[in-house]
Amino acid sequence: MNTPSRMRNMVRTLLDRMGIDAYGRMRIREWLRSFDADYVRQRAKALDFYRQFISNGDLVIDVGAHVGERTAIFRALNARVIAVEPQLECVEILRSRFSRDDRVIVLPVALGETEGEQPMFVADARTISSMSPDWIEAVKGSGRFSNHQWNAVRRVPVTTLDKLIERYGRPSFVKIDVEGYEFNVLKGLTQVLDAVSLEFTPETREGTIQCLSSLTAHGTYAFNYSSEESMTLAFSEWVDQDELVRTIRTISVPAWGDIYARGGHKSS
Repeated sequence: MNTPSRMRNMVRTLLDRMGIDAYGRMRIREWLRSFDADYVRQRAKALDFYRQFISNGDLVIDVGAHVGERTAIFRALNARVIAVEPQLECVEILRSRFSRDDRVIVLPVALGETEGEQPMFVADARTISSMSPDWIEAVKGSGRFSNHQWNAVRRVPVTTLDKLIERYGRPSFVKIDVEGYEFNVLKGLTQVLDAVSLEFTPETREGTIQCLSSLTAHGTYAFNYSSEESMTLAFSEWVDQDELVRTIRTISVPAWGDIYARGGHKSS
């Protein structure tokens, strides 16, 4: 066992002996990260970035919430958050992390075209578990995640974005980060969103282009793009679908990023 693993085990044992629960451990972890200058700097940059989409009291739907890193950013902006996450291990962490926050609702489901159940392919790294076999094949073939395995399959409950909006209200912002399943999520949407982000990898660019067409089938959008974790928009002016498509066709592996769309807006 390497030194970091031994240290983690020692800390876990100490916390167990002290009777500190999962919520307490999460708070300790967040307190320790407050001394990391790089983390503090990146978090401040993320807060500034998302302020252009989220105002005080807004509703945000975090699709693919994982363990709540973006949910925590949205809450720091005083948004109400619906955290959507089908991986039970992540759901447990989310519920512990936000157990005392009544403005976060954790939903242990996936989103898709229709309600029901669908298989999820569970990876040896939780962040890359996916419901898209095509995406898994593409990112393994490109070498991006060639060292990882998706050996477990679970059936997960699925609802739709339309159903969430019907139940919880219209969101000001929707973050969709579902490892290649974005188009399926948008198939369950029949209305224009104020603002939405979609993770993009060049291995599945045609699926991303389908996402853009799915959005514009319901109304007018203007688009932009942010590379990796830069928290900076690539275009000084928002562009139309055709301009964004031309741009993403030039992006190659190992680059990745997020596409942003603002509903009801025309490109500049």
